[in-house]
Amino acid sequence: MPLEIMTADITTLQVDAIVNAANTSLLGGGGVDGAIHLAAGPQLTAYCKRLNGCQVGEAKITPGFNLPAKWIIHTVGPVWHGGTNQEATMLAQCYENALALAKTQGIKTIALPAISTGAYGYPKEAAAKIALTIMLKHLSEFSRIIACLYSQEDALLYQRFFENTNL
Repeated sequence: MPLEIMTADITTLQVDAIVNAANTSLLGGGGVDGAIHLAAGPQLTAYCKRLNGCQVGEAKITPGFNLPAKWIIHTVGPVWHGGTNQEATMLAQCYENALALAKTQGIKTIALPAISTGAYGYPKEAAAKIALTIMLKHLSEFSRIIACLYSQEDALLYQRFFENTNL
């Protein structure tokens, strides 16, 4: 099966593209965003300055610069406000738009983090269900999709949900 769930540093993966859980400025921040900017080098921030930011749910692509991945797809997840402000729709758009952009670029292997579950406060279980549902929907379009999680606890949550799907 071309879907893998792992705990790893996304900046070290040998894939065509990684997805960055970015902020709207695209100029770096904390968590996975900060780690990607640090590992990719200052060229990434310079390149991102020309992109004029990114809206929640949208996706933009940049070169990977100093990363093993050739491309970085940046997407901005929603901040959790209790679930009544279209957060689920916006989070689903992040994954859909990132994978659609990857497909248009001919990307065959991609790693995606848990978007919005850190500083943005999205509940991890609800986010995992959205992320995996969309990854599974797009499996046939890629040779390898990796759900790259920050902690073993997060990876187990994804694994439990994956094992309980009817696909």
